Amino acid sequence: MMKTNKMLGNVELTKDLNLLLLIGGLYALSIALSNTFVNIFLWKQSGDFKDLALYNMAIIIFQLVTFILAGRWAKKIDRVIVFRIGVIFLALFYLSVLLIGDNASSFLLLLGCLLGIGYGFYWLAFNVLTFEVTEPETRDFFNGFLGILSSVGGMIGPIAAGYIISAFSKSSGYMVVFGISLGLFSLAVVLSFFLKRRPASGQFLFKRIIKERQNNSNWRYITTAHFFQGLREGTFAFVITVFVFIATGSEMALGKFGLINSGISFLAYYIVSRTIKNGNRNKAILTGGTLLFLSMFIIIFDFSYTKLLIYAGVIAIAYPLILVPYTSLTFDVIGRGWNAGEMRIEYIVVREMFLNLGRLFSVLIFLAAVVFFETEQILPYILFALGTGHSFIYFFTRKIHFEPL
Repeated sequence: MMKTNKMLGNVELTKDLNLLLLIGGLYALSIALSNTFVNIFLWKQSGDFKDLALYNMAIIIFQLVTFILAGRWAKKIDRVIVFRIGVIFLALFYLSVLLIGDNASSFLLLLGCLLGIGYGFYWLAFNVLTFEVTEPETRDFFNGFLGILSSVGGMIGPIAAGYIISAFSKSSGYMVVFGISLGLFSLAVVLSFFLKRRPASGQFLFKRIIKERQNNSNWRYITTAHFFQGLREGTFAFVITVFVFIATGSEMALGKFGLINSGISFLAYYIVSRTIKNGNRNKAILTGGTLLFLSMFIIIFDFSYTKLLIYAGVIAIAYPLILVPYTSLTFDVIGRGWNAGEMRIEYIVVREMFLNLGRLFSVLIFLAAVVFFETEQILPYILFALGTGHSFIYFFTRKIHFEPL
């Protein structure tokens, strides 16, 4: 029998769940250190929103394609191996940035390709492993605790990276930060060898699970909600950090922005993970979605560093409110879906497909806008339109109902 230990009340954790949380924490710290600053590193070389949009579009497209490939492989080979491949590609991305250095803006599609492939393999395997190592009674805790770890990483990472970049000559500082991320992902690869092997078998019925949307209204609602989630994430993932840099011209200021955002998020994730139960999930999703919608009005028409810090605080409360119950609800829908035990990989792939289609649509709309219109004039309206995405999630999740088991 697998050994367990207890943490935070009556939640019983297995060794694999602990390892998955640890690897997720390392991932969060590495991404917090570098991901924001990769966009700024490219922005300083290019100064063009179009180039950043192309880079992020490449990430999304390759992540979308890789998710489907990774899902097929996860039915043929061990899921832990798929997970490891993802972490290796993420390490290769940072190695490539280190090697390319100041010419990175000339290799946007290559870098986007590597990162997208890494994300695709990593998140497919991570989500499947999450589904397998958690139970309905531990999912809110797992998602909440992972959010806490992400917030801790988000507090340490940006401020440490900002300090390092400011302390060195700009290019050297970036290289140090990307090197640290490379080391963290290398450690995650090592830790993945301690995860229990999880071989899979059977056919990869990807199209069948897409068609399941016609038979299962809960599945249709949750996948549609994921498309709208992606609508905001696709563009806001890189635009806000550029706004902070434009407002201040300082990597250290960007680090402080991340520190404030993650510090508040840390407290919010802790509270939400302890208080949100099945009965009040939709209220939390509605509240979080409404806060995210209202937060846009702080920055889209006129932004300053002070306004951006206020925005950081508001979204730090909003995201835990919506994501903890929403993620748990998604896994519950999958868990009650047709042939869920054998088809869980396909369900994860289809869910991520809708999320990434939303992100891709978002970036394509943004890219078209900055190509055909004056960026300063069109940007507020595009951000307003795309930023409404999370506020639609509630209107689909509230329709989800489960038959008594």
